[in-house]
Amino acid sequence: MSEQTTNGSSVTDGVTAHNGHLLGAGDIRRIAADAGISPTKKFGQNFVIDPGTVRRIVREAGVTADTRVLEVGPGLGSLTLALLETGAAVTAVEIDPALAARLPETVAEFMPEAADRLTVVTADAMSLSPETLPELAANAPNATHTPSSQTDADDRREDTHTASGNPFTLVSNLPYNVATPILLTLLERFENLDHFLVMVQKEVADRLAAKPGSKIYGTPSVKLAWYGQAERVGLVGRNVFWPAPNVDSALVSFTRYRNYDGKNTSTSKIAAESSLDNDNKRDQNVSQSANTIFAPTSSITHQANREKVFRLIDAAFSQRRKTLHAALKKLVPSEAFTAAGIDPTRRGETLTVNEFAALAAAVEN
Repeated sequence: MSEQTTNGSSVTDGVTAHNGHLLGAGDIRRIAADAGISPTKKFGQNFVIDPGTVRRIVREAGVTADTRVLEVGPGLGSLTLALLETGAAVTAVEIDPALAARLPETVAEFMPEAADRLTVVTADAMSLSPETLPELAANAPNATHTPSSQTDADDRREDTHTASGNPFTLVSNLPYNVATPILLTLLERFENLDHFLVMVQKEVADRLAAKPGSKIYGTPSVKLAWYGQAERVGLVGRNVFWPAPNVDSALVSFTRYRNYDGKNTSTSKIAAESSLDNDNKRDQNVSQSANTIFAPTSSITHQANREKVFRLIDAAFSQRRKTLHAALKKLVPSEAFTAAGIDPTRRGETLTVNEFAALAAAVEN
């Protein structure tokens, strides 16, 4: 038994099946031709031409009608339409003026009922801040989320991340060459950015989610771990893009620590009080459902300034084959290694973010 819903999808035995609305290869090429748009290497543009891929991204991100979404680099609107299809409100930031101007027209053509839930901003993502995107600021009007039902409210148990007002999610197909700086910049400037699901080059995804001791563990891995937990959650083939890139892509999911205070320090109180080990807790608290994403607890137990921690990370990995003593000799005195309980003959690639924080704290003291 099936019935038609108001958004054009159908429901069969409780399972929703989508009917159209999203862009295929022919739609993408037609829109680009009509608008006189050609993909450019300058902006790293590879447009998704497969509806199944963008729906998969939205599903992995846990986006619902209650989610506030930021999309960086919407391009011709493939992912934008999939996000709007859920009922979510989307702020799309596009650096290319031609693409930014075209996006509302595409939504008006393929999903007119969602046009009032789309905001398009023409800007470089590296310039974004709560001042330039006031609707996504932590203190924005109507920032307090109201669950759409009592069931939703019950699902948001005590261990759910509660950002300081107006939490939002980043869902994007990011340009490969600037993905890491965009993510770290947004996490620094928006303390209420509590989750992201991004598609990036596979090599970049592996580095973002890498753990200490691996060959690909580096500056992006540690800095991202300062804010929360990241993991690679899937691969994406080259054939879903136009033009097809020369590399494979992957999806990275990230959830901010529920006890991150957003003030350039790590907060150890909640971590110390937690009775669950982080490794055991990961599967429980980073699980996603249609209504909520559970947040992990930070493993950082040392009070340390973020900028000073990041300075040590940069120095340690700028000469990653050198020992910590050699790489950090201008920043860390010998006694600080002793105070932090860290062997100075180790290399930076073996240190956890908590150990970098311990070393920074020892230098300050």
